[in-house]
Amino acid sequence: MKVGLVLSGGGIRGIAHLGVLQALTEAGIKFCKISGTSAGSIVGSLYAQGMLPYDILQIFLKTKLYKFLRPAFTHPGLLSLDQTRSLFLEHLPHDSFEGLKIPLVIAATNFSEGKLRYFSSGKLIDVVLASCSIPGVFKPVIIEGNMYVDGGVLDNFPIEPIRKDCDFIIGSSCNHLPVVKTIANFRKLFQRAAIMSINSDMENKCQFLDVLIEPEGMGATSVFDVQKTEEIYWLSYNEALKKLNSDEKLQSLISQFQTK
Repeated sequence: MKVGLVLSGGGIRGIAHLGVLQALTEAGIKFCKISGTSAGSIVGSLYAQGMLPYDILQIFLKTKLYKFLRPAFTHPGLLSLDQTRSLFLEHLPHDSFEGLKIPLVIAATNFSEGKLRYFSSGKLIDVVLASCSIPGVFKPVIIEGNMYVDGGVLDNFPIEPIRKDCDFIIGSSCNHLPVVKTIANFRKLFQRAAIMSINSDMENKCQFLDVLIEPEGMGATSVFDVQKTEEIYWLSYNEALKKLNSDEKLQSLISQFQTK
């Protein structure tokens, strides 16, 4: 059974993928291929490198990733992700897709040409940075002479590039929106509208999934709310455990791994 994993974008909410992976790893599920966008590309690359979910969480907690962000006022974005390169090199020293233990696909948006691109070979770290570069917040990353930005602009849940290679696909999404009756301010209005936009094709994508794990209400958390890092991890871990205990497809999958 070839099992694939799809990881959505979502800023700091991407920590939810680590909680989900913690539960899936404990259950003995192994993946043959992973795809991710934005925050999903960070989690995907470190997990594909062979790191355990809880250890990846400790990296986020100990390094305080946001301290690596530096102003880039002379560029078409407020912040630069350049200073994070040294952090990624520490954990991904080979800086290549080929050096990973699990094949990985990352979605990024070619801003120069206005096209989506899926990367699965060559240099890795620049692609991760590009996939995380939210337009207007972070400056674009130059790859092969073109500007690249957040993959979530055109594909926040990249299931397409792994569909044909997997017999069973699990999706982890961190953008579920709670029902609301009022909006407190313009910032929350804009954030909710943005999430609604990136979720617009989820119903279509879910038809190609075998299982979706999506912690309820996670979309209400700001993409930069780093204070909720550990809270998000454990909430998503518990949500994944509930799914493991209630979903017949997952239970059948787990039994196949246990009999090997």
